[in-house]
Amino acid sequence: MNSLQSKIENFIDANGLRCDPATRALDLASEFGEVAKEILKASDYGKRPVTATEDLREELGDLAFSLYALATELGLELDDAAELALRKYGTRLAKSGSSGSDG
Repeated sequence: MNSLQSKIENFIDANGLRCDPATRALDLASEFGEVAKEILKASDYGKRPVTATEDLREELGDLAFSLYALATELGLELDDAAELALRKYGTRLAKSGSSGSDG
């Protein structure tokens, strides 16, 4: 397990924050919504390019924490899952020129 995921798992355990994966998934969706909200605010609702703000940085950190926590609750290594995704997208790009599943 990478050191960040280990730190997050230790933090979860030390603070009694274990919960079921379904609850973690809902938390992840909520945090993603907060990132989207910050992007809308930072871009004045699409009127200008997004500027990375401290609030956006904080929300991205919350989102990352939630994703690592979900992987932890599922007993998965997030880095391993990301490596699988890189290989999958690389294969798709090589075959069809698109990273999308319907490409």
